[in-house]
Amino acid sequence: MGNPGPGLTAVLWDVDGTLAETEFDGHRVAFNHAFAAAGLQGRWDRATYRRWLAITGGRERMAAWLLEQEGQLPSPGRLDALVRAKQDAYLSLVQAGGLSLRQGVARLIAELAAAGVRQAIVTTSSHRAVQALAEGVLGDLANAFEFWVCGEDVERKKPDPEAYLLALDRLAAPRRQVLAVEDSAPGLAAARAAGLTTLVTLSSLSAAEPAACFAAAAAVVQDLGDGSGPLPLVAGPACGEGVVTLSYLQRLLSP
Repeated sequence: MGNPGPGLTAVLWDVDGTLAETEFDGHRVAFNHAFAAAGLQGRWDRATYRRWLAITGGRERMAAWLLEQEGQLPSPGRLDALVRAKQDAYLSLVQAGGLSLRQGVARLIAELAAAGVRQAIVTTSSHRAVQALAEGVLGDLANAFEFWVCGEDVERKKPDPEAYLLALDRLAAPRRQVLAVEDSAPGLAAARAAGLTTLVTLSSLSAAEPAACFAAAAAVVQDLGDGSGPLPLVAGPACGEGVVTLSYLQRLLSP
């Protein structure tokens, strides 16, 4: 195993929209399957789902939607059943090969692992959803992650920094040596509130957001690059390699 050298000690990865384009083609589809199975009227198209994503956490999102639809919050038992149905649908979709890692993700995870950089997952998604992605999409790359902080592990989800603070506690590493990779404004807000330098890689969902939403990021890219041309950089230091690399992340940490 290599040595990351001074500066970067660990990288904390978000999942949905960061590791894979899971929101529109994964979670949204699974929510709709759960609604249909429960006999509920209404489905979330892309525009509707984008609106409900303002509420972080699938359980919280469904509770708010049912409150709007029916005028009262669902019982805990009913909500539990809907959450299980949604998670089962998402698991089936991932196992069927319906999702893949975003461009450059596998390469960067492998490069960081080879250099001895610690890596962990920090997400508002459930442990079951991350497990599905690990088994169905990450494969052997899942071994690069030291631990996961999932939605069940915290009381307050992103944009609250609780998940990142928990990860920092588990790392026992100075935050000045830790970098977060996020795709969304709530994720960026959570990471920055925890004092973390953050790289934003815009997803199909967040790419439509105003640039001002990501002003606090150390750099913003459309993806992590494939080396075929210049890095698709939106904001931040220039990158001559054409891809986001360990050395580029090291530069982002530099004052």
